[in-house]
Amino acid sequence: MVLALIFGLLGLIFGSFIAAVTIRMPRDEDIVLAPSRCMSCGLTLRPWHLIPVFSWLIQRGKCAKCGATVSPRYILIECAAGTIGVWAALAGDGDLIWTVATAVLGWQLLLLALIDAENFWLPDELTLPLIASGLIASAVIGSGWPVDQIIGAVTGFSGLWLVALAYRTLRRRNGMGAGDPILFAGVGAWVGWQGLPTALLWACAAGFSLVLTFLITRRKVSATDRLPFGTLLAIGLWLTWLWGPISG
Repeated sequence: MVLALIFGLLGLIFGSFIAAVTIRMPRDEDIVLAPSRCMSCGLTLRPWHLIPVFSWLIQRGKCAKCGATVSPRYILIECAAGTIGVWAALAGDGDLIWTVATAVLGWQLLLLALIDAENFWLPDELTLPLIASGLIASAVIGSGWPVDQIIGAVTGFSGLWLVALAYRTLRRRNGMGAGDPILFAGVGAWVGWQGLPTALLWACAAGFSLVLTFLITRRKVSATDRLPFGTLLAIGLWLTWLWGPISG
């Protein structure tokens, strides 16, 4: 439980950073050096304004200077990242290395999922580190060369790239973004080539659930509607990492 508490608190901190990145990166703003500020009045936020969750609750979701409403998305992202940290610690069952790897994966996927869901965009600055971290984690956990994961990364990228090429050739339009094959390479880097079909199956199930939700809520759905495939792949990777590939 102590480890879960520690990783939960770390998750809140990383969640605050993730929330800032989801705002700044699409606007091409500095992520590391630029100080946090109120989006309404431009007030530079002080350290006591940036305590994850608690600052938002104490200030009742409003700016300390102008009183403008601060979106609850910040506290929701922080809580989501905190939950990922706790989840990783509980699933790791005392294995610190596996817990760290799982938490790092979860926080990366949360950022990728949010960026793609809100902007239909998977920047290389986020997808390429996912490949690198997956290979490193696999090498450390497996205490050797991550051969299956290297094959998985190559297979994941080339497979989805060929699917995108075939769709573009047949339909004369893009069916997925350029970042999706790179993200799928990241999937392979984490769960190996054996986990690629399962991750893709989970992603398709999540997409079907999303479309079904739209239909139930009587929202119109057409064949040209876009779905954030990167977000769906992030869900697929997370579940496959935690529960493993579906075996026959």
